[in-house]
Amino acid sequence: MDKYILLDNVIFESSTSDSSSDSDDNEELLHILINNNVDNNRNQRRVPKIRNYMEHVVALYTNIEFKSHFRMERNTFNFLLHLIGPMLDNIPFQGREQIDITKQILITIYVLATPDSYRSISERFNVSKSTAWFTVKRVVRAIYSIRNQFIRWPTYEEAENTWTNIQRLYGFPKVVGIIDGTHINIPRPKEDGKSYINRKGRFSVQLQVICKSDLSFTHVFAGMPGCVHDMRVFLYSGVQQYCTPQYFPDNSHLLGDAAYNIQKNVMVPFHDNGHLTREQKKFNHRLSSARISVERSIGLLKGRWRYLLDKLPMTRTNLIPYYIITCCVLHNICLLRNDRIEIPIIVPEQLHEMEPLGITNALKEEGNFKRNRLMEIISNDDFERRNN
Repeated sequence: MDKYILLDNVIFESSTSDSSSDSDDNEELLHILINNNVDNNRNQRRVPKIRNYMEHVVALYTNIEFKSHFRMERNTFNFLLHLIGPMLDNIPFQGREQIDITKQILITIYVLATPDSYRSISERFNVSKSTAWFTVKRVVRAIYSIRNQFIRWPTYEEAENTWTNIQRLYGFPKVVGIIDGTHINIPRPKEDGKSYINRKGRFSVQLQVICKSDLSFTHVFAGMPGCVHDMRVFLYSGVQQYCTPQYFPDNSHLLGDAAYNIQKNVMVPFHDNGHLTREQKKFNHRLSSARISVERSIGLLKGRWRYLLDKLPMTRTNLIPYYIITCCVLHNICLLRNDRIEIPIIVPEQLHEMEPLGITNALKEEGNFKRNRLMEIISNDDFERRNN
């Protein structure tokens, strides 16, 4: 894995640069346009471009209509516009078709929120397909640049609020977050395609998230190839470096599933060998119940931003993480503004290998000692009686 380098929330192949060359951009654009045209020829009849869609149609949308198309409320969109509009105003178009900033953001949100092709989007917004693609790329970069304002590790007060809520809802003490990973399907990458094949035989990159009880993310990490084990993703993500009293006050911890190693700050279920004690089963049940939050948060992310749901239409593995993290930023912005959406979506079962890896025996021993102590606390409380 030495060929990959960590840059903040994303992972890149070391052979690529953070800034994309024009030739790479053109190659990626050509791939998208060719595949969009194939899909459209199969499934769509050509629709004439919509004149003044933004000015004459979107402007007249009710709040419900606006949200049904863009997956966010108009007030949330205006908040985003004022947040990144000045940044976009300072980024030159470099000879390309100049379009209004509001229209740039509308195009981008529409792309991330729908499964529509760039051909369909170009017709809807009356711009060329290449202009739509470059517009989305520049807006994604702008949203990505503000990620640390909206995705950040909880303060003590926020952590205390999270563990209080999870204790009240699920009867599991001292939880500052729930961790899990999900696969984002992609086309075959330009380079090193075999590394991106997951255990279901699909090309994918991985997204690791940590969420609070309100479903917002406190840490995200994207870009590792689909073949990589969840625990190795964890080690590359930098979360292990957070495992100190500064970030886990009052002996608190994350909850993870069996793909993660037990340690003092990461609690996982007892391995079910068919001979679990009643106390161990009760511990596992409480942990599993609390982990519903992260499953819901991933479902909400993919359901609202459907660009991530089926197959992210991009082969450039150095660009893909920007788009994934951008969707995570938008996820948190919507939740921050109480912009909720009900999505009946089932998150597919994740692809875990049998044995987690990568943690020292000393850390495991600390984790096992703490887990046994928590098991005793849980087995002796009256949570179920109080909630029946």
